[in-house]
Amino acid sequence: MLLGNAQATRTQNEERRLMRRFDMRLPALVRLEMQSDEEQSAPVGEIQTETQNVSARGVFFYLDRRLSAGTRCEVTLTFPPHITLTDAVRVRFTARVIRSESPLPSSRVGTAAVIEDYEFLRSGGGSGFLDEFQRGWKATN
Repeated sequence: MLLGNAQATRTQNEERRLMRRFDMRLPALVRLEMQSDEEQSAPVGEIQTETQNVSARGVFFYLDRRLSAGTRCEVTLTFPPHITLTDAVRVRFTARVIRSESPLPSSRVGTAAVIEDYEFLRSGGGSGFLDEFQRGWKATN
């Protein structure tokens, strides 16, 4: 009986997660940081890439290298007007890598990261998309 409940719970979680993901191939700027010996963050560099999907709690993007789980990064995306139904909206996420995967024969490494914080970077325009995004974020955190 317990096994059946565990399987049902796992299936519900997977389905819920899939419903919240949006397949969006968006240009992204990923800024990587690493810890120094003095435990201060030092920038490693910026990488231009693209996302595969985005949700209120996470983002999946491609890099040219594998990152260790727990690596912190900053991801900046621009949601275009056809998604926001207003002006283009730039969002900067502070995220933590939870897994990397590289299916053969691709040289790109898929990187999944959980969003820990975000900041909107825009000037002017409507706020309908922003309000909806923030409601989704708050509901899942």
